[in-house]
Amino acid sequence: MAQRVSAADVRALAAGAAIFGTGGGGAVYTAQIVAEAALRDNGPVPLVTVDDLGPDDLVISMSGIGAPTVGIEMLSSAGQIELLVREAEVAAGRPITTLMAAEIGGSNGVGPVGWASRLGLKLLDADGMGRAFPDAAMVAMNVAGVPCDFSVLSDVVGNVSVIKTVNLHWLERHARALTVASGSICLGVHYPLTHETARGAVIEGTVSAAIRVGHALLSSSEPVAAVADALNGRILLTGKIADLDRRTEGGFARGSVTIAGTGADRDRLQRLELQNENLIVLEDGEVLVSVPDNVTIIDAETGHAITTEMLRYGQRVSVLAWACDPIWRSPRGLELAGPQAFGYDLTYTPFEGGAR
Repeated sequence: MAQRVSAADVRALAAGAAIFGTGGGGAVYTAQIVAEAALRDNGPVPLVTVDDLGPDDLVISMSGIGAPTVGIEMLSSAGQIELLVREAEVAAGRPITTLMAAEIGGSNGVGPVGWASRLGLKLLDADGMGRAFPDAAMVAMNVAGVPCDFSVLSDVVGNVSVIKTVNLHWLERHARALTVASGSICLGVHYPLTHETARGAVIEGTVSAAIRVGHALLSSSEPVAAVADALNGRILLTGKIADLDRRTEGGFARGSVTIAGTGADRDRLQRLELQNENLIVLEDGEVLVSVPDNVTIIDAETGHAITTEMLRYGQRVSVLAWACDPIWRSPRGLELAGPQAFGYDLTYTPFEGGAR
């Protein structure tokens, strides 16, 4: 019997997905409310593995695209999900049976549960990133060399675009331009996968992992330590936000945040570079962590993740880091999502977790 995700699981899923968002993927609160309502109204969603997929199954990955700062205020419309899947089935020439989160991070890791419930579809216990990334090309399927046959985008007023590009870099350019034209936020589906093409091309077990990490956070009296332990991660610094430079441009939230250490970390200063997600951590001119490894800013007391669009001067925070999925440390993975893919002239050094 397949595992099922119910409304009772969504709070933990949201808490874990926010951690996996590495600062991006969109704030989870609204997605959590919408998903809980969908599951209460339509029932639990079967959570299936790649091994559970049969020859008649077709998986499509689904997510929001755009600037998280805009997504706080511009909510999706009721008909966007149905319209997207209907157009995807026309493009694929066959029914969609299973949804997959394009990224497990943030609201994009929570939304697909509610969408699957509303549509009566299964949910794949996997995603395309193992975290959140800001670029359509930065997906495991692209690392594995699986082509993307098509993508479909829709905006809140009902505009629909079916896109067929020569590669994922061109998809990013076209999809980003359409998103900016739509107010910097859209919903999209892409990367239809079968049981054959999904194997080895997706990051498996990430929905279950997000629920597990969320439960660790929510059930512990020491949530910061509990989350770090659940991820085999490390707290790099605890302090307060001393400076914040954030702007919305080109469909992204870009900038940097400076955190001044407090308590045992007094007299230390770290700067994080942002592009929707947290990309680089620097201290005293040294790179401590860089993409594709994972960095999340969490509340120093509650352990809950703080997305880049919700960062505020004076917040008391901890900087949490942990290792990325091995697929991102491959030559192709680093080409797509290493520091140089974001314009940093840095040599990637793998981050190893555990106690400081």
